[in-house]
Amino acid sequence: MTLINPTIMLIVFVVIGTVLYQQVNLKVPLIEKMLGIRKEPVELLEILKYGVLGGIIAGALLSLVGLAFYPILPLEFKELGESLQPSLAARFLYGGLTEEILMRFGLMTLVVWLASKILGGTKPMVYWIGILIAAIIFALGHFPIAFQAVGNPTTSLLSYILIGNSIGGIIFGWLYWKKGLESAFLAHIFAHVVMVLAEPFLN
Repeated sequence: MTLINPTIMLIVFVVIGTVLYQQVNLKVPLIEKMLGIRKEPVELLEILKYGVLGGIIAGALLSLVGLAFYPILPLEFKELGESLQPSLAARFLYGGLTEEILMRFGLMTLVVWLASKILGGTKPMVYWIGILIAAIIFALGHFPIAFQAVGNPTTSLLSYILIGNSIGGIIFGWLYWKKGLESAFLAHIFAHVVMVLAEPFLN
């Protein structure tokens, strides 16, 4: 039963992204090629290179943010984080694929499309509006966890959640815009790889 709402949300965002992404010149090049939609060659090396590099940068920045904020985070929040450690499969598959479909292919595409209608075209500002709004909404979606773990969350805790969850979203959104959704997939996965490798040193 707990999977019904997320599944419905995923289906809705897949439909939204599928209907709108081409209207605002966003790309899913590898999937398009596999489905026979795309005739021109795919720049696979570019997708891989930017995806891996973006993931390494995102993972390093997120690890540094965690290191900077850790000493001032409430004990209850730290304990919750330690007790809710997801598996590697969940980090890589749910984080790397499902969250990108929801937040980039679905939400960001929708915001970019709406902004393009309001501002009259797909100028760079339109994409940055989509990138930032999707990243911030994703970050704000983590606030309930803070209120559940800590009765009165501090400004530092809320800042940590907002900054930490927005950094990755901005990088992944830029990759979706410039290199395609698969590059964002790859970057999100590699960000988790870097954070997993960094955890022993940060602890």
